[in-house]
Amino acid sequence: MYIFPAIDLYEKKAVRLYKGDYEKMTVYSENPREIARDFANKGASHIHIVDLEGAKFGTTPNLETVKEIIDETPLYSEIGGGIRTMETVEKYLGIGVDRVILGTAAVTDEEFLKAVCHKYADRLAVGVDIKDGFVAIKGWTEKSSLTCFDFCEKMQALGVSALICTDISRDGAMRGTNLELYRELSEKFSMKITASGGVSTLYDVEELTKMKLWGAIIGKAYYTGDIDLEEAVRIAKNG
Repeated sequence: MYIFPAIDLYEKKAVRLYKGDYEKMTVYSENPREIARDFANKGASHIHIVDLEGAKFGTTPNLETVKEIIDETPLYSEIGGGIRTMETVEKYLGIGVDRVILGTAAVTDEEFLKAVCHKYADRLAVGVDIKDGFVAIKGWTEKSSLTCFDFCEKMQALGVSALICTDISRDGAMRGTNLELYRELSEKFSMKITASGGVSTLYDVEELTKMKLWGAIIGKAYYTGDIDLEEAVRIAKNG
């Protein structure tokens, strides 16, 4: 399993939200590049980046910061947040991003999803953000009418090969990840599944590794020191 330490960007800073609430934002660093370098120094091979402004407004205000992270580290990079047009997809891929993540657009614009899937299948993941059992959109500010499992079935049928599934109720809450959800997803679907939201202890990492998930995203627990990133990478690699 791959460990994806995360950087959430807002106004070119590394921040974290509590349960997706923009009113509950903590700034952890004014220099996201330094954090990305620390990820690499601690043995991580992958990085998960979210443009929180992009998620809200469908723009790319942190593009330059993302490019700096890519240029200055050897990490496999994926980015999500406001990717709703082919132009934005190609803008990110053009600066060296390895994989783009579609969230809102995968729910609201099936033709766009199909087009990206057709053109960049191996460089696409779909973010499934779960709020009260339903898929959330627009930076987690709205709930769609689609349930988690119905949406995942649809994605698999459309040929999506990778899912990043976040339980919003656990995100940034530091009370453990939703192991039952990921166990069920791993049993039901053949896609590459990455767990996100509440991965806050090495126990979480061990249990997710046992499920043979493709990846796990570590966010707040890295910044608070609750997870030793070096140890998490070792556990995931040897699992």
